[in-house]
Amino acid sequence: MIKRLAIVALTATLGSQLSACNATPLPASHEKGYETYVNPGDSFKHTQLTNIDGQSIMLARGNKLIILFATWCSDSQRTLNELKASALLADPGIQIIAIGREEDAETLKAFRDSFGIDFQLVADPDRAIYRQYANKGIPRLIMLDEHNRVVNTLIGEQPGIIKQVRWQ
Repeated sequence: MIKRLAIVALTATLGSQLSACNATPLPASHEKGYETYVNPGDSFKHTQLTNIDGQSIMLARGNKLIILFATWCSDSQRTLNELKASALLADPGIQIIAIGREEDAETLKAFRDSFGIDFQLVADPDRAIYRQYANKGIPRLIMLDEHNRVVNTLIGEQPGIIKQVRWQ
């Protein structure tokens, strides 16, 4: 736990110098080798998740923003900061759930407290959730409609990605 927190702190310090949040080799078939396993119109595979406090989260009526991220990733941190500064958090018609790839509940609780996050966090320590939606690359943003169908997916490696979050 202390080691993971030290890594989070170091990454936050070096954040602007790190990019892509991807340590695996990239296949030659795509510029960055990213694959997304859901497309607009597909049903989201999860209708219920468990947050880091052990409470069940049901996907609510209305629009949803699912964020696949990692605490150590500078692109994820920037995207979450953009989200916190946006009007999306104040919109009662949008449910926001962030899923920490390769993160445990304790690390996410510490991150929630230090980063000031007030939306639902879900731990995905073994990528069981993440691997159903993508092969690599974070943060990933998945917009869902009121019927839990995918509206759009985004990879948040560039600044300003939150401005691209729309449901039309």
